[in-house]
Amino acid sequence: MSDLAIKPRLTSLAHGGGCGCKLAPSVLQNLLSEMPKAGPYANLLVGTETADDAAVWDLDSTTSIIATTDFFMPMVDDPHTFGRIAAANAISDVYAMGGTPIFALAIVGMPIDKMDPADIRKILAGGASVCAEAGIPVAGGHSIDCPEPVYGLAVIGTCATAQIKRNSQARAGDMLILTKGLGIGIYSAAIKKEQLSEDAYAEMVASTTLLNRIGTELGANPAVSALTDVTGFGILGHALEMARGAGTTIRLNLHALPLLSQASALAQAGHVTGASHRNWKSYGDGVVLPEGLEDASRHVLTDPQTSGGLLVAVAPDSAEELVRHIRASGYPLAAVVGQVENGPARVIVE
Repeated sequence: MSDLAIKPRLTSLAHGGGCGCKLAPSVLQNLLSEMPKAGPYANLLVGTETADDAAVWDLDSTTSIIATTDFFMPMVDDPHTFGRIAAANAISDVYAMGGTPIFALAIVGMPIDKMDPADIRKILAGGASVCAEAGIPVAGGHSIDCPEPVYGLAVIGTCATAQIKRNSQARAGDMLILTKGLGIGIYSAAIKKEQLSEDAYAEMVASTTLLNRIGTELGANPAVSALTDVTGFGILGHALEMARGAGTTIRLNLHALPLLSQASALAQAGHVTGASHRNWKSYGDGVVLPEGLEDASRHVLTDPQTSGGLLVAVAPDSAEELVRHIRASGYPLAAVVGQVENGPARVIVE
């Protein structure tokens, strides 16, 4: 009988999954500390100096190229779904800069001796299907034999240079909108223990495969000052990156944050990723939490999101109208979740 006759669960082949695999923020900052800066490259508008979602190169003062890459290990057992989630997550970085994707390259690392080739083809097909939804081809890529399954994309996009939205341009007085619900990492932790209901699984897949294409519109909206997508560092980590980049205080309303329907209950039951603990250890000193906040609620705030929503800084007189438009565009959980204030670079949750 073939070694592949009884196929292992896809998630069992990896030590982590989704954006929960990301290095902790403090580790990443240390590794990037000696990276060369932009130097003579005047056309490099966005590089490693800030915690933005993608690199941006100005072609001619009118049009810019956006380049990004994102890949990770499976957080679900269905290979086609894994491919869809990974592709949507990678493309999101272009949308988070206000851009439009134009093509992608596949990044593929698979344990060839442990996986059925048919399942690898399903992963690739899943990714290609989401790229087709975004209107872009998978134009090539690279593959290796890898101890754990890894899949993702390098994505190239374009944007009018004047419409590039960085995470560091939030203005004091702006309101903050979050376009998707939190709790993806909590759901993935429950999947590992086979404790996620069918309804919750469907909810998770629907959220993680929903393209953040609204970001292209937000880039063109003059009322929007800053954008970022909420992924592996959780809402606290990415809000703190925005605060530090802009030199402002961000105040989040705990009760306004949209959550997946079972996120709170599953967190209370102990379904928490290791990344949630690493996140808090990395940036907890930059966050002020309500006195007596229970650990389960804190874990929702540090929960790593895979293909999470966009965090949008927008002029206060445009916030409510924009939320209505975002919801009507297919993001029903979008909500105003906080505001940007003058003050030290930190996040305050109340």
